[in-house]
Amino acid sequence: MRGLAQVEDVNLLVGSASSDDAAVYRLSESQALVQTLDFFTPIVDDPYLYGQIAAANSLSDVYAMGGRPITAMNIVGVPTDDLTLQDVNAILRGGADKVAEAGCVLAGGHTVQNPEPLYGLSVTGLVHPERVITNAGGKAGDVLLLTKPLGTGIISTAIKRGLADDELASRSASLMATLNKPGSVIAEAGLTVCGTDVTGFGLLGHLRGICRESGVTARLTASAIPAIDRSVLTLIDEGCVPGGTKKNLATVEGLTSFADGVPEAMKILLADAQTSGGLLLAVAPEQLEEAKACLREAGSPIVEQVGELVSQEEKLMVIE
Repeated sequence: MRGLAQVEDVNLLVGSASSDDAAVYRLSESQALVQTLDFFTPIVDDPYLYGQIAAANSLSDVYAMGGRPITAMNIVGVPTDDLTLQDVNAILRGGADKVAEAGCVLAGGHTVQNPEPLYGLSVTGLVHPERVITNAGGKAGDVLLLTKPLGTGIISTAIKRGLADDELASRSASLMATLNKPGSVIAEAGLTVCGTDVTGFGLLGHLRGICRESGVTARLTASAIPAIDRSVLTLIDEGCVPGGTKKNLATVEGLTSFADGVPEAMKILLADAQTSGGLLLAVAPEQLEEAKACLREAGSPIVEQVGELVSQEEKLMVIE
């Protein structure tokens, strides 16, 4: 967006400059709008499940900012010669069910013809201006918590190659369709003001934004990083690595220090491009146990302590 005409507005609390998950616009001292949109091509074969995952992914950006979604609008691309109306309806039903689960109103949308299917949502949410979660709120000493295990990109590639069994595919899909509601709950409780969700740039790619905007270095413990299943690392060794994951790792390698004992498969897992991944949250150590309990009660699939933020060092991220 560099070079584009921009209107300066003091009420735009979060814009595009900080690479956060959504925009935040202050309406009053106690209320701000959270605005985002996201869409992608099918990640699974089942149209209803695809709709669920795409909607959960779109809603996630509001939760990642600490907000609660209030309205959503469909974004749909339809290849009219290849997709039946029944399939389109199933995609929209999947999305609508997730929007309803979020307690959000589905207000309409827009459809265009497209060579391949596209689906997602434009979402508006609400957040208190002092409870916004951003990339810039991290402090040295904060503990990093992760709410979903990694590996959806690896598993999706394995499915395409016929190397993932039905149970692994089902576990991955279930996680992708799980809403990141705990983000709004922990923000409203005042237990964090720093975090992001882990999606297409992988854990390291999104963590880079926190480190850059907060002026800190992140230290991660490789053995604490959870994969969806142990077999994910085996699949990596067998070459089931999507192109986006390889690009992610190449992008962050110069910013990251890896200890000698960190296996190549773990490096790849840390850069794996996630679809509708979990939240990565920075929590003050004195609030750690309360934050963990809050996330568990709010329904986080996992609450894993994966590292900490420290004063800025030569590298933005250090993997031990």
